[in-house]
Amino acid sequence: MGIASLIIVFLVSGSVGISQPTEAQENPFDTEVDERIGGRVFLSECGRCHGRDAKGNDETGAPDLTRGRLRTASTDAGLFQVIRDGIPGTAMIGIGWAPDPTIWQIVAYVNTLRIDPGDYDLPGSVDQGQRIFYGKGNCASCHMVQGTGGRRGPDLSTVANRRKPEELKTDLTDPDDTVEPRWWTLKVTRADGSVFEGLRMNEDTFTLRIMDADENLWHFSKKELRSIERIETSTMPSVTGTLTASELDDLVAYLFSLRKESGT
Repeated sequence: MGIASLIIVFLVSGSVGISQPTEAQENPFDTEVDERIGGRVFLSECGRCHGRDAKGNDETGAPDLTRGRLRTASTDAGLFQVIRDGIPGTAMIGIGWAPDPTIWQIVAYVNTLRIDPGDYDLPGSVDQGQRIFYGKGNCASCHMVQGTGGRRGPDLSTVANRRKPEELKTDLTDPDDTVEPRWWTLKVTRADGSVFEGLRMNEDTFTLRIMDADENLWHFSKKELRSIERIETSTMPSVTGTLTASELDDLVAYLFSLRKESGT
C-alpha cells in the first residue's frame, strides 16, 4: 500500500469516528477512491487466503467472493463485522487492528467483485462489441476470453465481475490510469550489452522473469544484469482516435457481458 493511500486512510480515520454499525447502515466510504484503497488492503491482508483474484482457495477453505450473495453477510454492515471480527470456529480471522474507515473501504472493494448487471442499462451492442474486440479493436491479440486470445494482457473472461462499465471505459481510453505491478514492463540489459524487454512475470531478490512481445519467457539472474529499467505504464494503447464513441459503447457492452454467473 502506497504512502499516499496510507495518508488518506489515516486522515479519514482521524477525522471520522464510526461506532458499531447497525444492520441497515450503508457504507459511508464507497467512492471509487475508497474502492481502490480497499482493493490494495485486500491484496495485502486478505489475498493470502482468498486469492489475489478473490476467487477462493480450496486449501484454506476461503470462499470465492466473486459469486453471488455472501452467506455470512448479506449487508454492508454484516460484511464489515465479518472483516473486523472474523467468523468464530473458522479460518476467517478479523483485522480488528485496522481503523473503521479502512474496513469500510475493503467492504467497498468486495462489493465491486459482485457487480449486478441489472443495475446498468448500457447503450452499446454486445454483438457489435464482440466483433470489434476480435476485429477492429484487435483486443484478442493481447487479451484472452474463454481460452482464446493472447497472454500479454489480463484474461478478460470474467472482467465484468470486477469492473464497472465506467471503469471499463477508462481502461480503454486511459490505460495508464491504473496499472497493476503484474503488468509492468521490464527492460533488462545483460553484462554483454544485449537488451530484453517484456512483461514482468515474476521477480524476487535474486531473479526475474519476463515475457516478450512474442510471448517467449526469459529468466535472468540479477547478478548477470547490468541494468533493470522498470516501466510502470501500460503496454496497451488507448482506443481514443481508433474507435468512434458508438464503437466504444459497443466494446464496453461486450466486455461488461463477460462474467462468471453467480452460484446458488
